[in-house]
Amino acid sequence: MDRQQISRLAHADHPIAAPLDDEAVRRLLARGVPRGDARVLDLGCGGGEWLLRALAGHPRLTAEGVDISGTSLARAHEEADRLGVRDRLVLHRQDAARFAAPHRFDLVLCVGSTHAFGGLLATLEAAREHLAPGGRVLVGDGFWEREPSADAVEMLGDFADLPTTLDRVVADGWTPVGGHVSSRRELDDYEWAWTGSLASWALDHPDDPDSAQALGAATTHRDQWLRVYRDVLGFLCLVLRPTDD
Repeated sequence: MDRQQISRLAHADHPIAAPLDDEAVRRLLARGVPRGDARVLDLGCGGGEWLLRALAGHPRLTAEGVDISGTSLARAHEEADRLGVRDRLVLHRQDAARFAAPHRFDLVLCVGSTHAFGGLLATLEAAREHLAPGGRVLVGDGFWEREPSADAVEMLGDFADLPTTLDRVVADGWTPVGGHVSSRRELDDYEWAWTGSLASWALDHPDDPDSAQALGAATTHRDQWLRVYRDVLGFLCLVLRPTDD
């Protein structure tokens, strides 16, 4: 069972692959989409959840998504067919960090996929290259709520605290025009859905050769979350505009 399969199973019972509830997603998209006929790009789109919501809410909006997972993109296509928006959605199977388009976008998203670019500021630098004048970026990444352990840093990366994260973003030439800090309920709901979906699938498919691996992944992730980083890791989404725009 590869990483994409594990991710697909793990996110089966959560509305989006990030610790955000439906209302938070709605408000962030409302702040991020500048107008009804916007062109939107998601770098690391997974199953296209953000794009599908934007398309469903704006009949003239067009969207493109980039991801390396063929399984996730196929799922996005299926859901786009179901919603009747596939004619306005283009998906690219490739490394998001290498993606190039002949046009710019009014909203560029990268939520939970900043690792593909090497971190938050590198992600914003890449997003800027795709951004049309007057456009916005919606980015989501972790931050330390308190001093992390060495194990947490090794496991998740070298984040900063919330004030330092914002200071770095502003110093890099961005102005926040919206944002959301995930609540403890959102964070816990997301992690329980992640581990619960994997465990449920494993128990429902005891004869599947991947069952033991799925159950092991759920157990390992749950233990890491509860014992290593639950009390120190937060999640932040920002809607940004270039300061000099």
